[in-house]
Amino acid sequence: MISDLGRGPDPVRAGQPKPIDPVNLRLSGRLVVARLEEARAQFPATATAADISLDLSAVEALDTAGAWLIIDTQTAIQDRGGHCDIVGASAPHRELLDVVRQSIPARATLEKPRHSFVDWVEMIGAKTWHGILGLVEIVGFLGAVVASLAFVMVHPSRLRLTSLVHHMQQIGLNAIPIVSLMAFLIGVVMAFQGAVQLRQFGAEVFVVDLIAISVLRELGILLTAIIVAGRSGAAFTAAIGSMKMREEIDAMRTLGLDPIEVLVLPRVLALIVVLPLLGFVADVMGLLGGAIMSWIELGVSPGMFQTRLYDSVGAWHYAVGLIKAPFFAVIIGIVGSYEGMKVGGDAESLGKLTSTSVVLSIFLVIVADALFSVFFAVVGV
Repeated sequence: MISDLGRGPDPVRAGQPKPIDPVNLRLSGRLVVARLEEARAQFPATATAADISLDLSAVEALDTAGAWLIIDTQTAIQDRGGHCDIVGASAPHRELLDVVRQSIPARATLEKPRHSFVDWVEMIGAKTWHGILGLVEIVGFLGAVVASLAFVMVHPSRLRLTSLVHHMQQIGLNAIPIVSLMAFLIGVVMAFQGAVQLRQFGAEVFVVDLIAISVLRELGILLTAIIVAGRSGAAFTAAIGSMKMREEIDAMRTLGLDPIEVLVLPRVLALIVVLPLLGFVADVMGLLGGAIMSWIELGVSPGMFQTRLYDSVGAWHYAVGLIKAPFFAVIIGIVGSYEGMKVGGDAESLGKLTSTSVVLSIFLVIVADALFSVFFAVVGV
């Protein structure tokens, strides 16, 4: 398989090891997977060589495994500062070597950890810039979804009603139990904590205002959106990402189908429809939990709770929470679908982007809620 160029005109066949010149090596015979271990056993002589010339002119057969062994040897020599030339290869062998060289991932470079203040600022700047670029990409993806929606509105027959109804059931109907339980417990906790504080001032009846305004304006729709982001947003990323891994999205494009129209648009529309309804359920269950705990802890009867609710809390408080729901739905749907479209061909990418989808959706929902709160405070609502 390997011979010294200076030790005779005839190359040494595989299985006939000879002393190896660490500078000029001639490879001969069949360098294929069946003889890979035999060939590998003769390569350790290159471990200490600084400059190597590999002559492939006498190689009769070369497959991917043999090409990998050659490229790996060349890379190892170059990594330690040496030089390795591959000469004498035929045109087919050169093409195979190029293909194998391009398919091998670059070796990871080990960097020493940096802990100076400048390095810390540089890291923060890089992450910030990366976040800005990601936000720009999400806005671009939102634009593509809006364009697809406009096209569907012009051609209503292209709307996939079956998919829309299916996602409405998965996102809305199936989420009612967990949303109801969450909102009920939030109402109970708020009533109990409010009772402890208001009892000190003899203002127990104001616990109704505390519960109603908090649940209707903020907590009802916000916590519902967070639950939906963790439940349905992750499901969007996982489903679309799995299709991306199996190349089903590429197959859609080959068939002339728009993945955004087929996969993304029904999910976003379903969220826009059902999230306000889930917010309404959360509001009702939150008020119910608060009323029950107020009755038990403070002696505020259901009739008194209802009267105080009608007198002190206007319908606009409910409307404020309801206005936020479609915006939260768009954020969750766009982020979940966008991260799914970014999934690569490995399971690690799918898991990482699913986690990113949940975190990013919840973060953007909270940011949007804060902006809405500031806006409504400025306009005096």
